[in-house]
Amino acid sequence: MAAPGVDGVVQLLTKANHDLNLVQHCLEKEFNQVYPENVNPLKLVSRISRIQADLLLLKEQSRTLLAAKQDLIDKARTNLVRNRSLLHRLQASSGISLVSDSEDSAYRNFSQAIDEWTSQVRSKTGNENPASAEDINQLLFSAIVKD
Repeated sequence: MAAPGVDGVVQLLTKANHDLNLVQHCLEKEFNQVYPENVNPLKLVSRISRIQADLLLLKEQSRTLLAAKQDLIDKARTNLVRNRSLLHRLQASSGISLVSDSEDSAYRNFSQAIDEWTSQVRSKTGNENPASAEDINQLLFSAIVKD
């Protein structure tokens, strides 16, 4: 059983909640009558709140995507270098002439794409100095954390 003082507070808060709901309803009704649909301040505030929440979600998803892209690039580079090394050893052991990096268009195109990505990461982080793969990952991490 609740004390009489608590019942009075509950009733007061219930009435205040009802009054606030009534005020909100009256304001919504008045704004809908005064303002056209696309400039209603209440609806604009609601839209801005939704957009801000969506932007936070989009930012987080972009960070996740960026990190996944860098991870994919790192793994592809590691695998490609390892496979090229194995291929060169196989070619050397079987007496086949080795294909140089400049003659291998697929490797050259991949290296160019990696260099462009690295350049973009450097320009976004403000660090234009040449860097190793680990340094690029650190720059990327720093840029993500800084935002």
